[in-house]
Amino acid sequence: MSSRLDAWKLHDHTALITGASKGIGYATARELAGLGANLLLLARDGDYLEQVRLELVDDFPEIEVCTFAADLTDPEERLAVFDWLLDLGRPMSLLINNVGGNQIMGTLDYAPEDYRAIFEKNLFCAYEMCRLAYPHLVGHVQAAIVNVGSVAGLTHVRTGSAYGIAKAALHQLTRNLAVEWAVEGIRVNAVAPWYIRTQRSEMSLSDVDYLEEVLERTPLKHIGKPEEVAAAIAFLCLPAASYITGQVLAVDGGFLHFGF
Repeated sequence: MSSRLDAWKLHDHTALITGASKGIGYATARELAGLGANLLLLARDGDYLEQVRLELVDDFPEIEVCTFAADLTDPEERLAVFDWLLDLGRPMSLLINNVGGNQIMGTLDYAPEDYRAIFEKNLFCAYEMCRLAYPHLVGHVQAAIVNVGSVAGLTHVRTGSAYGIAKAALHQLTRNLAVEWAVEGIRVNAVAPWYIRTQRSEMSLSDVDYLEEVLERTPLKHIGKPEEVAAAIAFLCLPAASYITGQVLAVDGGFLHFGF
């Protein structure tokens, strides 16, 4: 019985989470901490990240929480993260690629620097983090990567073509790495959220008419919470999910399956 319960815990894991100070990243940090994982948290705002660290240490005194402030769209800062990991001497076994962002425009309205910035934040950043994390993950018998994609990578949801392209490519990266790195025992999956109540979505959802339209297209009739996405991410990290790889799990309240 105890061995089966261990499959639903993360006591022997250390998770590196990007964009960890707010929204889905923060909720994921709390979820993984509750399952026993030590945390390596990355975000741009070092002062705010330190507040998050203190809160997590207070709420989960049995785990270790380390933080590093970095803009992961900067190649030098990505390298600095992994120098920091080497200095810590703590092997990581889980990578959660949560950093993302968007600027909604019509396709013809994007300047090249606009759509390239969207690709960098939502795709290239995760691509490089996976590559840099590989030497760390390959040494763990239950290593896993979870990429935070979007339903925008699966269907049109008015987020702009650049964001949709980037998230679709992130989903395909997930599938490719799942096959390529399976021999090394590294599982790679993704989640694809629909509207989730975060700081980034509040402006859109504050429009009552738009909110009603979103809810009409959502069979479960509520806006998702960051904790609901975090639970899906955590499941994909668990030893209990050891035979699941290459999947893109929609966390969407049924949105993608709601036809006419």
